[in-house]
Amino acid sequence: MTDLERYQTILANPGRAGVYHMPRIDPQPMLQASLANGYENFMINLSEAIDKEGLLSSIAKGMAYPDMFGKNFDALADMLNDLTWRPAEGYLVLLEKCDGVQGRVEKDFILTLQIFEQASDEWREQNVPLWCFVDMQANGINWLPDIP
Repeated sequence: MTDLERYQTILANPGRAGVYHMPRIDPQPMLQASLANGYENFMINLSEAIDKEGLLSSIAKGMAYPDMFGKNFDALADMLNDLTWRPAEGYLVLLEKCDGVQGRVEKDFILTLQIFEQASDEWREQNVPLWCFVDMQANGINWLPDIP
């Protein structure tokens, strides 16, 4: 089984969607599998986020949030729970280069991942997968499971 086939199989199961650690791998097969499943892809580079504002601004930019985005955690939750402005069969969010932001604003970063997890739970109830993959060192956050 190729990487593309493996990811297509994984991503096709909305019941397993959630927030996962992504070891340093080539993300292209995953992104291709996501598109093949009819999903919208969002790649968010967090390498320059040094505080809460930078973290939320990077997410807003990477997800092309409308100008009305309030850049706070409530607004992030609202936007993730209402993706009607980007209709798709499912969603894949790749949070890239997270080691720095996790080290600088750990509590805000963890809260952000919890908001993604809650949104994924909400979408799962509608049988729409919201996957979030976190690119960081394996020992970054202990509770974050690896790709299924």
